[in-house]
Amino acid sequence: QVQLVESGGGLVQTGGSLRLSCAASGRSFSRYAMGWFRQAPGKEREFVARIISSGGTTYYADSVKGRFTISRDNAKNMVYLQMNSLKPEDTAVYYCAADDAGRGTSTREVDFDSWGQGTQVTVSS
Repeated sequence: QVQLVESGGGLVQTGGSLRLSCAASGRSFSRYAMGWFRQAPGKEREFVARIISSGGTTYYADSVKGRFTISRDNAKNMVYLQMNSLKPEDTAVYYCAADDAGRGTSTREVDFDSWGQGTQVTVSS
């Protein structure tokens, strides 16, 4: 397993941008697919984005497609979520997660093995 620590959350106005970072420690980070999930108050945690182990393929929830970009730097054991054109409905705690099926396509929470503690993103209207 890998240990994950998110950072970069905060308060931003509608239309603004934030970049979330996730630092991974542990062996073989580059073999894991990485994902971002989020949980808004009173709602279930939902999938946001996924990137395969090599970084060559990405997947997004329809609600963020065209606004968010997931990327990774395997040399630095980092994964990022660039969030643009933020909306109040993007307000949530954002979680970084790792899936040892590095080339898989799952967007299901249950398929991710390791999780960070989360970082709060608040978008004001």
